[in-house]
Amino acid sequence: MSVWGKVVGGMAGFAIGGPLGALMGVFAGHMMVDKRNGGDGSVLGGGNPFSRLGAFGRASMLDRQVAFTVAVIALGAKMAKADGQVTREEIQAFREVFHVPPGEMEAVGKIFNEARQEATGYEPYAAQIAQMFAHQPEVLESLLGGLFHIAKASGGVQPAELEFLSNVAAIFGFDAQQFDRIRAAHAGAAGGGPDPYKVLGISRDASDAEVKRTYRELIRKYHPDAVMAQGMPEEFVSVANEKMAAINAAYDQIEKERGLK
Repeated sequence: MSVWGKVVGGMAGFAIGGPLGALMGVFAGHMMVDKRNGGDGSVLGGGNPFSRLGAFGRASMLDRQVAFTVAVIALGAKMAKADGQVTREEIQAFREVFHVPPGEMEAVGKIFNEARQEATGYEPYAAQIAQMFAHQPEVLESLLGGLFHIAKASGGVQPAELEFLSNVAAIFGFDAQQFDRIRAAHAGAAGGGPDPYKVLGISRDASDAEVKRTYRELIRKYHPDAVMAQGMPEEFVSVANEKMAAINAAYDQIEKERGLK
């Protein structure tokens, strides 16, 4: 079963608790009402495991994958609320990049709408996922990459979306320079393509040895297998691949400019 099935089927989430767990609890309650009103309630298993609280340090890999997925939905919804609209292109980008099966899309849409409409701000969601992945910044960066992909689908990242992403990045523990690097990798520079040095997070006067060393380190840290081993679900591999492509393209450009071998 895909991680989406685990999210909407009430089969995981044993340790997420907090605002993300509360969001899933509300979703589960609505699905129970739908069932009582004649729906088949097929997206629910028995009970509501999302109501259980657990220690973040003891969260299993499954819990982490579910928390990551719910955070993408919740923060994507809050970003849409900050921008004031959800475009067809953004919905399509969400569906394609995150590989939501057609049979799960309706339930995922209900979670998205619930997160968009409820009064809680985005900060508690961002803080919870930041705590869960405090020692896996690559996973948090992958989540930001997914949000960037959604934001730029409708013709580029809008100012309100960029402010939202910057604030979420700060909650995740990224400073302004790190956010600039993340932005360059996923959305390019304002008014142009990505600066390859910003994508790699180095200055233009970096030595050739530093360029090569940084490139090798980034490839190791952000390889899709490495990020998935830390809790990013396999269904989000397109985001990791996009990150790797940006790193490789940046290095190729610098390599050609400098004549590196």
